[in-house]
Amino acid sequence: MAEGKFIGDTTYEQRPEKYTQIELDGIKIDYFDAKNGVVHEVKKSDKMEAAAIAQVKYYLWKLEQNGIAVSHGLLEYPRLRRTERVELTDADRVLIPQWEADISRIIENHVCPAVVKIPVCKSCSYYEYCYSDE
Repeated sequence: MAEGKFIGDTTYEQRPEKYTQIELDGIKIDYFDAKNGVVHEVKKSDKMEAAAIAQVKYYLWKLEQNGIAVSHGLLEYPRLRRTERVELTDADRVLIPQWEADISRIIENHVCPAVVKIPVCKSCSYYEYCYSDE
């Protein structure tokens, strides 16, 4: 996570002057352009792009749920010199509360789910949480 923050801070140095970081209901959005309703999320790699897209959609949904007008999200990969536009659809608005319900069920369960060992886990910021008993 520290490397991702460093990339965001050093690549988009002018951002803090134009956009704000938002912490809301347990989420922290890298940059939000309130004037245009655009969420900016900076990633160092596109290895987990599906998860990153879901993250941006969740941020857009959370902002909407709190009465904040949103337009779309931008998933930015400065190292790759690439930007991906992310839209929140009506289907997403139905699906995202199901994600929250699934997460709540996992958290409330007294037994942790089995670890799914995949190669990307070794470079994940949350590696220690999943593999603490091994």
